[in-house]
Amino acid sequence: MFPFVSGKYLLHGEWKEASNRTSIYNPAKFHELVGEVALVSEQECTEAIDSSEKAFHTWSTTSVEDRANRMLQAAAAIKPIVEENVSLYVRENGKVLVEAKKDIMRCVDVMTQGAEAVIQWWKPEERSGGQKVQIRRRPRGVAAVITPWNSPVLLTFKRVIPAILAGNTVVVKPASNCPLTVMTLLKTVAEHFPPGVINIITGSGAMIGDILSRDSRVRTISFVGGTDTGKTLMKTSADTLTKLYMELGGNDPAVLLPDVVLDQTALTRLRGGVLRAAGQVCSAIKRIYVPQSRADELVEKLTNECNRVIVGNGLIPDANMGPLNNKKQFTYVSDLIKSTKSSGANVIETGRALDPETWEEGYFILPHIVTGVTQTEEIVRCEQFGPVIPIITYSDEEEAITWANDTIFGLRASVWTEDEEKAMRLADRIQAGAVFHNNHTVFQDLHLDFPGIKESGVSRETRWGSLELFADSYGFAN
Repeated sequence: MFPFVSGKYLLHGEWKEASNRTSIYNPAKFHELVGEVALVSEQECTEAIDSSEKAFHTWSTTSVEDRANRMLQAAAAIKPIVEENVSLYVRENGKVLVEAKKDIMRCVDVMTQGAEAVIQWWKPEERSGGQKVQIRRRPRGVAAVITPWNSPVLLTFKRVIPAILAGNTVVVKPASNCPLTVMTLLKTVAEHFPPGVINIITGSGAMIGDILSRDSRVRTISFVGGTDTGKTLMKTSADTLTKLYMELGGNDPAVLLPDVVLDQTALTRLRGGVLRAAGQVCSAIKRIYVPQSRADELVEKLTNECNRVIVGNGLIPDANMGPLNNKKQFTYVSDLIKSTKSSGANVIETGRALDPETWEEGYFILPHIVTGVTQTEEIVRCEQFGPVIPIITYSDEEEAITWANDTIFGLRASVWTEDEEKAMRLADRIQAGAVFHNNHTVFQDLHLDFPGIKESGVSRETRWGSLELFADSYGFAN
């Protein structure tokens, strides 16, 4: 049974049927139709902006207490439908059950924590000095939220929720590969807000992105996705000086120092940093640097750890890694593995298939560890976005830092050592939006959301997280 939102889009409080649609299939079972995606027209995209602009005039004048209370009510309504949406999420995205449920539960946390924080955040801040000055806040207007297919639910909620709490209205454009869970959950959220506060459109990313970025009524664009698309949005929004918040691609390094302890905790964290969501994470570990003296030990232990991975349909509890999400990504990663083997590198296949008989029915790839490669090779320099990880040996600390920074990206990084002070010193030199010590994960505090540097992102973290990104601060003096 298809979800209610299948083949529809949300315009000013009404779910409308689109004249054109495309199908979504389970990446673990090619033949299983999960639902449909509406392909909106240019006119329908513009109508969504019209609706958002109209709703903004009244929504922006509501009290912060009203916005917070509505959000808490929406969060309470989401909790009872979590379980029924976990399986939908797995079927359209490919994540395993535990990852899917964690994503949705963290969306509830985004809503409740945001509602609690916005009350304090909205209060004027007094500045002392020669005159009395207050720093006050106001919403910016219509916000466009464009999110990717790899972690669509949480990444959408982390943008939509603070935008609404700050008094903005939003036009949401989920990825066409797997929008159904996002839309089903946002359907429940939207029911607690006036029509037009949330509009949801799906379809051609190029067409919708172009319209949203050129329309002067859209005052903020939050985009998570590929760097090339981010550059396009920056160009097309330049004429209106639209505020941009972008988290883009990554080629995250993990730098292991000579004193690293490769115990079970470290190996579990390394494996998670590489293979979470089958490696389809912008901030996943994409390359590991290890001293020559510790290389053999790392390869042996990480191989044994990855051999514990069971790849299969995410709905089956025994699977701890699912398929890749779509054919394009599957083909790219498969070809990358083949070309790496052809180059003469040592490619170690690890893990096992949960069900070999149905293996060819999904976009399944086993984890691969690559050795015998140098800094200049494609497998090291690209964003693999799949379960394949190169290990590169270095001769000294300076070389490791130089290589870690030798990339156009700068999203996340990690330093693995028993010396915390040394880890912090090296973190100061690594060009990344965030650096982890003896881990490579996400921030537990949902108010923290550090974009990357270089070609990995635009905009920086603030004290109040994403709330600040969707508001203007201004001074009132007398």
